[in-house]
Amino acid sequence: MNEIGKFLILIGIITIIIGLILMLTGKIPFIGRLPGDIVIERKNFIFYFPLGTSILLSIIISLIFYLLSRK
Repeated sequence: MNEIGKFLILIGIITIIIGLILMLTGKIPFIGRLPGDIVIERKNFIFYFPLGTSILLSIIISLIFYLLSRK
């Protein structure tokens, strides 16, 4: 049961961090408007695919996990 408790605490901390990031992304002007993000606007249709943002976030998250795994 001790391991399950630690796992649930870890999930809670990760959820809080993701929530804070989502709250702050509206205040960061370049997130979602990077070169490579695809936006197609038609009369009654908007398609948005944040390819550049996804690649940048993937690199940052990979770097964080790499640094955490070295400890």
